[in-house]
Amino acid sequence: MERRLISTGSPFEKAAGYSRAVIQGGFVFVAGTTGYDYATMVLPAGVEDQARNCFKTIAATLAEADASLNDVVRATYYITDAADAEKVFPIFGQVFGEIRPAATLVVVAGLLKPEIKVEIEVTAMVPAARG
Repeated sequence: MERRLISTGSPFEKAAGYSRAVIQGGFVFVAGTTGYDYATMVLPAGVEDQARNCFKTIAATLAEADASLNDVVRATYYITDAADAEKVFPIFGQVFGEIRPAATLVVVAGLLKPEIKVEIEVTAMVPAARG
């Protein structure tokens, strides 16, 4: 199966040598996505709004890959403060409540910038690959 790259157009993708997503072998691998609004490059202060922005970007990326959040089979969440888990769990549940992908939450010492509070990466199965 052909390898296809998806970009949000962020200059950081080219500078850091990565793609927002890679489609290959029937899967969409979405890179770690932070809470920036990539159209404006604005990062909300709150972890809840950052998480919502993560999912907005991820959903748009999956749509470009002819997939959706319903096709996600794996999710990894990174947060910088364990106390934020209780704030983001309801958001994760709103997005994935019925989908229920295999998921992991990791509390990390920090992300690229101190104001980034959450990063989410997912893997989805391309619907066409399911037959």
